[in-house]
Amino acid sequence: MELSLVNKRALVCGASQGIGLATAIELAGLGADITLFARNEERLEQALTALPGSDQQGHSYLVADFDDPDQVFRAVQEAHGKGSRWDIVINNSGGPPGGTIVSAAREEFLTAFNRHLLSSHSILQVVLPGMKEASFGRIVNIISTSVKQPLKGLGVSNTIRGAVANWAKTLATEVAEFGITVNNVLPGATSTARLAGLLKSRAESGGEPEEFYAAQMMSQIPAGRFARPDEVAAAVAFLCTPAAAYINGINVPVDGGRTGSL
Repeated sequence: MELSLVNKRALVCGASQGIGLATAIELAGLGADITLFARNEERLEQALTALPGSDQQGHSYLVADFDDPDQVFRAVQEAHGKGSRWDIVINNSGGPPGGTIVSAAREEFLTAFNRHLLSSHSILQVVLPGMKEASFGRIVNIISTSVKQPLKGLGVSNTIRGAVANWAKTLATEVAEFGITVNNVLPGATSTARLAGLLKSRAESGGEPEEFYAAQMMSQIPAGRFARPDEVAAAVAFLCTPAAAYINGINVPVDGGRTGSL
């Protein structure tokens, strides 16, 4: 099974922490050159030191705020103009705040749409010609199990994640002939800052300690625990390898069996 990503370059979004950083580490371990992409330069500099690699590998980073798709486009376009190319793109960014859909302000939907869909599309516009020319490309979107089964209390997230999943499925059918695959990885509850924030919010609004809500969430997961970021990253990395060349346009839940649909 061909898993090597030597001589491949990967642009990993949201890569300063959590699942994004874990994915960057996994891809680097398979031999890829990594470009970390996030908004916090200090965290990116720290993350860069965590990446494994040989003397033949070169890792770097880009800085942009994913709430501003134009800024994302300019950062990627400028790097591309200086000779950067990417065979692999991992679309990933922090999820919208929790809350019911009826209480959500219109601006929350616009912010999430910019962050999750338009920023991904802005990157695509820059990298796609090079992928076509190379007859190789991997685009993996780290989304959420909510695209299969909406999650309670995540109204904006459920809505926008579904839009990204349909964008990806449409794109997959349009670029498959060029050797490019587009897939979605759907993490369940994963031990990240995002999950910690959600548990804190529930504790503040519900009156019980965070441990109560964590246990409540775990009781719905057949595996009986939260995922580690590297477990999600392993699924993402496999979809980027030559071995996954005929896997295209699918959703892959990594949730310990929690999602109730096939």
